[in-house]
Amino acid sequence: MRIKRLMAVFGLCLFGLLGSAWAAGETGAALCVTCHDEEDLPDMSRSAHGFSADKRVPDCITCHGPSPTHATKPAGVSERPHPDRMFTKKSTLPANERSAVCLTCHNKDAKRAMWAGSQHDAADIACNACHKIHGNRDKVLSKTTQVDVCYTCHKEQRSQMNRPSHHPVPEGKMSCADCHNVHGSAGPKLVKRDSINDTCYTCHAEKRGPFVHEHEPVTEDCSTCHNAHGTTVPAMLKARPPLLCQQCHSPHSATGVGALAGQPGVPSSSINRGQNTVNIWQGRSCLNCHTQVHGSNNPSTINPTPQLLMR
Repeated sequence: MRIKRLMAVFGLCLFGLLGSAWAAGETGAALCVTCHDEEDLPDMSRSAHGFSADKRVPDCITCHGPSPTHATKPAGVSERPHPDRMFTKKSTLPANERSAVCLTCHNKDAKRAMWAGSQHDAADIACNACHKIHGNRDKVLSKTTQVDVCYTCHKEQRSQMNRPSHHPVPEGKMSCADCHNVHGSAGPKLVKRDSINDTCYTCHAEKRGPFVHEHEPVTEDCSTCHNAHGTTVPAMLKARPPLLCQQCHSPHSATGVGALAGQPGVPSSSINRGQNTVNIWQGRSCLNCHTQVHGSNNPSTINPTPQLLMR
């Protein structure tokens, strides 16, 4: 066992985890590896925090504190006290203080500039709730496994992603982080851009416009018609046309057609043919005519206001 521990110390020194502060013998952070060897933390030397070429790499004390009573168990104490700062589920350290330890290093880029006050911060979710720092495989850093970490809390979104029409997240071609900045955002729902539309346009640029005739819901919020996590309707629509359209355009299903057919007094959604009344909307969709629902540059020959989006 002594030989294994010496090999562990040598291996950690080789990967730079001990650092120059460890060179003075088994004191401070160097003392940690006498117990927490490679049997305890087998992947630590291969993790990002054990990368020797980066001088910013912390040691055990940087994150866990000096922890003198933990490093050297006091006499007369049956159980070794915990370190000054713990990052496990049993930790009594508040979430904001655990995250503050990480942010002493991970605060140099814009990705985490808006962490303070963000939804996850306000919900008392610490960095270690999602990240694993003692291993070389952090699930949230891989597209194929990141979603499993998110689903531990976001169960509704997991159900939606399993519906027939969805973004290719289950297939591993996209991840939650492609649309969301989980560390904080100025936009709603932690989207990466300042609005939902701007986030969608990073991929769906052809929907951006500008168009001569713009569809108001499109310019306001894509999620008015779409559920980006998944639906049972093609194109991730929240409902099938014409039902989706009629949530806003309900008068259009009951006006105008009867008069155009030259049959005043007949409900506009039907045309009287002899003794039979035919529902002209049956089996039809608004998209049969209004194909460019995101916006169009073409005018209408009848009424330029309600029929802006004709092809």
